[in-house]
Amino acid sequence: MHIPKMRLISALVLVLLPIMLAGAAAQNPSDPFTPGETLTYDVMWTVFRAGQVTATLGTTGQGPHDDYQITATARSEGFVSLLFDVDNVFRATSNPQTLCSEGIVKNVMEGRRHKDTHISFNYARKLAFLDERDLTQPSAPPKHAEFDIPPCVEDVVTAFYYLRRQHLEVGHSIELPVNDGSKTQRVIVEVQAREKVQTPIGTFDTLRVEPQVFGGLLKRKGRMLIWLCADERHMPVRIKAMMAVGSITGTLRSVTYQKQNAPSATR
Repeated sequence: MHIPKMRLISALVLVLLPIMLAGAAAQNPSDPFTPGETLTYDVMWTVFRAGQVTATLGTTGQGPHDDYQITATARSEGFVSLLFDVDNVFRATSNPQTLCSEGIVKNVMEGRRHKDTHISFNYARKLAFLDERDLTQPSAPPKHAEFDIPPCVEDVVTAFYYLRRQHLEVGHSIELPVNDGSKTQRVIVEVQAREKVQTPIGTFDTLRVEPQVFGGLLKRKGRMLIWLCADERHMPVRIKAMMAVGSITGTLRSVTYQKQNAPSATR
């Protein structure tokens, strides 16, 4: 397996899997999620266990209008770790009313590739700012770039939460702008069908959606399918990416809700 392909796999583990929220905050009355929610996924690469992804929604402070802060981790396990060790942490912030992203910090450790990436969005100036440092070359100057953005944009983490807040109906499509430190991509998400999905925590009635990310946001050929539970929570219960190197599937293993000064509860 070539290293560039393994890098794609490790990146997809974070991009594809429900990343999207341990504190108290004012919640939009229509929100399907609340601060304190943690989603944990088992990840398979074809027939091999590849690792685990978690996504926790918190807030940046204790005030009623503080931003959401989403922490997503992806760690390889077992056979895949022997081929290519992955230990990534993404931290994204978004406005709780609009869910427009304020920015994302990505700490990437994938084999010999160690990078620290900061992407921030300045809506007053309509610009995205990228600052990236290669931690394997501490003496090298950091990369800096600027890109135009629309009045509201999502990053690769907050996009999942934005999608969860939308009204989903079979046969309809949703368009959302996503920026990952370069030109903003208009991602079309098609709501395709209702399907039953079995997971370790039960069987869910779901809506299968397909975001058109390959060839645009992701510069490779492939398909991505996401199964969102059909109730008001719209939790991603399964995500599958199909590529030339095989399929990567993330399946929801647990959901916990942690309130301040209170024990967690599991579905």
